[in-house]
Amino acid sequence: MRILSGIQTTGNLHLGNYLGAIKQWVAMQDQGECLFFLADLHSLTGNITPAERTATTLEMAATLLAAGIDDRSILFNQARVPAHSELCWILQGTARMGWLNRMTQWKDKAGKNRDGAPVGLFTYPVLQAADILAYQATHVPVGEDQKQHLELTRDIAEKFNTDFGVDLFPLPEPLISKAAPRIMSLRDGSAKMSKSDPSDMSRVNLVDSDDLIAQKFKKARTDPDPLPDSFDALAERAEAKNLVTIYAALADIAPQDVIDQFAGQGFGGFKPALADLAIAKLAPIRDRLVRLLDDKPAVAKALADGAARAQAIAAPTLRKAQDAVGLLV
Repeated sequence: MRILSGIQTTGNLHLGNYLGAIKQWVAMQDQGECLFFLADLHSLTGNITPAERTATTLEMAATLLAAGIDDRSILFNQARVPAHSELCWILQGTARMGWLNRMTQWKDKAGKNRDGAPVGLFTYPVLQAADILAYQATHVPVGEDQKQHLELTRDIAEKFNTDFGVDLFPLPEPLISKAAPRIMSLRDGSAKMSKSDPSDMSRVNLVDSDDLIAQKFKKARTDPDPLPDSFDALAERAEAKNLVTIYAALADIAPQDVIDQFAGQGFGGFKPALADLAIAKLAPIRDRLVRLLDDKPAVAKALADGAARAQAIAAPTLRKAQDAVGLLV
């Protein structure tokens, strides 16, 4: 079982990023061989400066290391492994315009200004396919918004194998793990927690101090009613549901277990308990992250070492793909 997943290189990571993705990755290290990459090549379709790209790649790598990604996994950034770009170009001879035109993320991101969108935004899913197929990954963790991209990867792999009479690419399967919680803003239970929210009080950043974490949960929006005896009863109480969801995810228990513990209590008692739990879980990650960010050469070396390990896996696959299409003379 070879698991592969990538994550966009965005800075200023918060509790939603940790509970929604990073914590899941750490747990996957016990399930099989894992490769985790920072999608710096994919970020070229966005409007960020070169300096921001470098800084956020290092920050993301430091965050993953601080959260518990270790030598059991291969951690690297795409740009250090040329097989991603080279295999992507080969697979663009296999992928079809009609397939890419049907991708909902292309339609959503390009909007009405498709003629002004970068070409990379259209061919983005082919690079995603190359990311996966270069390592002959057997399993890929996917959320609802990525299922279509994994299906495209399977279509590309199957067509390539058929067209060139090879059995090179396995058809990757979706990895369904414990459902990642959807963490919402502390100021608005209808909006996802996001670093783009102008209010810093809407999120808990992974670099926040203990006092600031406690303050943010104390001021988190709630309602005047006590917690009910059923988690389902919070369906129409978005802010209350969000805080219970965060507690459950941090404690690795079911939301109903949280309700069983705090039913009938008001948020005057629940919020301090949630803050204490968050501090206990996040403080060690923050402390390791701060140390790593103070030693960026060490983080860069970790990425370089990971890239060497990744290249050793991807290079033979790329060579076989080149041979299959007649590029090796």
